[in-house]
Amino acid sequence: MPLALLALAVGAFGIGTTEFAMMGLLPDVADDLRISIPAAGHLVSAYALGVVVGAPLLAAATARMPRRTVLIALMGLFVAGNALSALAPDENWLLAARFLSGLPHGAFFGVGAVVATGLVAPERKARSVSLMFLGLTVANIAGVPAATLVGQHLGWRATFLGVSAIGLAAIASLYLLIPRTPGHAPGGGLRGELAALRPLPVWLALGTTVAGFAALFSAYSYITPMLTDAAGFAEGSVTLLLALFGVGATAGNLLGGRLADHAMRRTLFGGLASLVAVLAAFPLLMRSEWSAALAVVLLGTAAFVTGSPLQLMVMEKAAAAPSLASSANQAAFNLANAGGAWIGGLALAAGFGVTAPATAGAGLAVLGIGVAGAAYAVDLRRAKRPAGPARVIATHVPDRQEALSR
Repeated sequence: MPLALLALAVGAFGIGTTEFAMMGLLPDVADDLRISIPAAGHLVSAYALGVVVGAPLLAAATARMPRRTVLIALMGLFVAGNALSALAPDENWLLAARFLSGLPHGAFFGVGAVVATGLVAPERKARSVSLMFLGLTVANIAGVPAATLVGQHLGWRATFLGVSAIGLAAIASLYLLIPRTPGHAPGGGLRGELAALRPLPVWLALGTTVAGFAALFSAYSYITPMLTDAAGFAEGSVTLLLALFGVGATAGNLLGGRLADHAMRRTLFGGLASLVAVLAAFPLLMRSEWSAALAVVLLGTAAFVTGSPLQLMVMEKAAAAPSLASSANQAAFNLANAGGAWIGGLALAAGFGVTAPATAGAGLAVLGIGVAGAAYAVDLRRAKRPAGPARVIATHVPDRQEALSR
């Protein structure tokens, strides 16, 4: 695998760290800015909103630019957003800075996925995407716990300065390791990019991402009360258990990339079916500490097996605008984050028990299988559609008199 993938993974590590570290720093931020915990929770939403808005817009706006330049510029915007977060004097400033930090997130992964697949042979495309996403999953193992510890001992502002430093390291890596080739297709500008997103198969692929990862976040958003109230873990153990989720996500990401290179569709269906099984078993697995720890690992593994095949599927369905489609998939991922947490919260508020969000997640994963099945059916129908009549191009055949005159 090309060393350039390391540069993409470094950027992904920084993005993953800043995205999830805020959840562990909410009490510290709330105390320092003298706001409530629910108000501080809006900082998480501001970042997610930045991702959803920035992913398609930045990808479309930069579609005609060299991808190496785009990646460096996006990471520069990421550094600026985190540095401004560290300097925030009040809640409104921090909200704006977090929104700014989220803007390059989806476009970086979207453009990065296109660059990664262009660096390797066709039979290794999924694996190259999984190696880029490796930075994101490793962030859950090392980056987020480290950022939380730094924030607790040196202050939350130090965490964002540290993330800015990671962003600068990513810029240097991108500059040194990513090839200087233009790396983009000639094309029809913003209107052409947006037109590539119109076909039904593209939206079915994006819908599969929303449903599948909403299943994950329906459960994961409420994993702490499940572990403490149902499994009996002390609150101090939750950080270690969340690192186990990162271990499972890393394993699932690498496994999904390897399997998808051989059978992308079967890997996707297998991952979604595994996610249904794991989430449906959560009420049983949360009855003891050892099985609950196993459940956390399995949840990360099953969910992230689907990451690479979903990314590739969206890119293939919108081949005329792969950067925009890939970035739109990241926006879909964050919509899944927000929607899954909302649905899981409804199940919890309905009084069905502390593991109810996982059961709701199992239903969402079944929905994901249904959407993926509909996408497969559309592909089969289009493949069986008879080709149109061959075009006959008339050619001028000189008559005998014309031939003789020559």
